[in-house]
Amino acid sequence: MSFNKKIVEEVVVGILLNKNGEILIAKRRNNQFMPGYWELPGGKIEVGENKKSGLKRELFEELGVTVRKSSLKHTMCHKYPDKVVKLWIYNVDKFSGEPSGQEGQDTSWCSLDQLKKYKLLPTMREIIHKISLPKHYWITPDDHHSESVIENCREHIIAGTKIIQLRSKTSLDQSYINKIYRLCQDNQISLILNTPNKTYQELCDGWHLTSDEMLSLKERPCGNNKLLGVSTHNALEAEHAENISADYISLSPINSTPSHTHISPLGWQAASDIISKSNLPVYLLGGMSKEMLDKALNIGAQGIAGIGQI
Repeated sequence: MSFNKKIVEEVVVGILLNKNGEILIAKRRNNQFMPGYWELPGGKIEVGENKKSGLKRELFEELGVTVRKSSLKHTMCHKYPDKVVKLWIYNVDKFSGEPSGQEGQDTSWCSLDQLKKYKLLPTMREIIHKISLPKHYWITPDDHHSESVIENCREHIIAGTKIIQLRSKTSLDQSYINKIYRLCQDNQISLILNTPNKTYQELCDGWHLTSDEMLSLKERPCGNNKLLGVSTHNALEAEHAENISADYISLSPINSTPSHTHISPLGWQAASDIISKSNLPVYLLGGMSKEMLDKALNIGAQGIAGIGQI
């Protein structure tokens, strides 16, 4: 995203997990900007300081822990009325010491589901999605005239898929959708609907918008308790998806595909450029295979998606 910047603050924060998979958050003190909000621990980078050194210093000062190993998870920018915060988010892969509020701040270990109950900084929503969304999801083929899609759903659930996007260019019978939804619920899988004539009342875990649907909107069409994904094909669409508060985007086509020979692929470099400018988790689509997952992760993507065996 591009901003007319007056004040820019560069900030590093750390994702610390305990043995139960809970994440550590800290409450901002009364003398801080946006007091009472919860956030990941960290702070401003000092002049001449590199990002990892800043993270190590901040977490020692705030929590009394020593960072032994860290890896960059994500970068993002967030615009407040009077400033822009550029954020470097690190996984704290290894640390020593027992974290506690060294500056009088409250701290809490909580699961990702419990995070929803806290009063969180605006940036935390995107961060939570980066942490919680899987590295791949499966899109159903647009052939709903038999039980084959339901059987394919079962196969992908067994293979470890955590999100299924039910895609159709025509409206589907609600009883058919409900059958797939119950299958997903029974296996703790999220079902995302990508069908026409959305009411945002359907029984599902969220919706996926086409780029045309997204461009017709000026704000988010559903509540924050559901996932909202968007299909994008260029930087402008990716930016608009962020403006309507989507939770993630798919970006396509990265490679040429037999089904879309008339469309020029974006390629990996263009995808990398778009990812670097977006705060949202980005899934790459178009000619993807599981062998390409590491390449996608290395350019900052959340993961990959497709109709085949991802």
